[in-house]
Amino acid sequence: MAEGQGAPFYDALGADYDRFCDWDERLAFEMPFLRRTMAEAGARRVLDLGCGTGQHAIALARAGFELSGADPSEGLLAIARENAARAGQAVSFQVAGFGDVVDRLGQRFDAIICLGNSLPHAVGPEALGRALDDMRAALSPGGRLILQLRNFEPVLANGRRFMHPEAHRQGDQEWLFYRFYDLEEAPERLRFNMLRLQRRGMEAWTSRVDSVMLSPWRVDDLSAALTSAGFGAQAHHGSLAGEPFDRSQSGDLVIVADRAT
Repeated sequence: MAEGQGAPFYDALGADYDRFCDWDERLAFEMPFLRRTMAEAGARRVLDLGCGTGQHAIALARAGFELSGADPSEGLLAIARENAARAGQAVSFQVAGFGDVVDRLGQRFDAIICLGNSLPHAVGPEALGRALDDMRAALSPGGRLILQLRNFEPVLANGRRFMHPEAHRQGDQEWLFYRFYDLEEAPERLRFNMLRLQRRGMEAWTSRVDSVMLSPWRVDDLSAALTSAGFGAQAHHGSLAGEPFDRSQSGDLVIVADRAT
């Protein structure tokens, strides 16, 4: 993601990125589908685009894939490199984002994953088109793309603005995380907010709120954009467990598409 695609928000988030997610639970849930889906495509070289602190990339490297990670946030990439070194996994992490992959990484991949609601940071149709064109160009012929983002259909239709709060405790320190959306006046845009509360022992809580603009891409938007960018048949799922996608009920939208040869 180039500047303006969320880097300042995630630089500010820093180490809290790994605190608000239970990575052991999440990876146990998601990795079987990811491994299976990439193995079916014969993928070996994989790019995690919008890799954050590198947890998916490290898990896939541990599973035997050759991993690269790209993200616009220098702060998160520094943590990703520390996480990879601690895990004993060789992952190449570089600064790059939507529209930057071909120019900055200079190689092709058998598969690209873009997870964790990263793609909505491509704000507006032109940015989405550039992002998908760049992903296609960075894939080998027949290469596989796996997208995971929030299912925004119920958010927009029913105003489901608030996500489940998360908590983390380490020694005598405690963190609480509240995530919610504000719908903007501009069509098809919303603001993502994260309220962070922290305290040590029984001291008073300190708080901070950071925000970033997103485009709430819906399944029809993405299907049309993928076809326009040169991707073939698509499979839609409701999560990275692989169940069918339900517009009104699924929490996530997962799209698997291959580069048309």
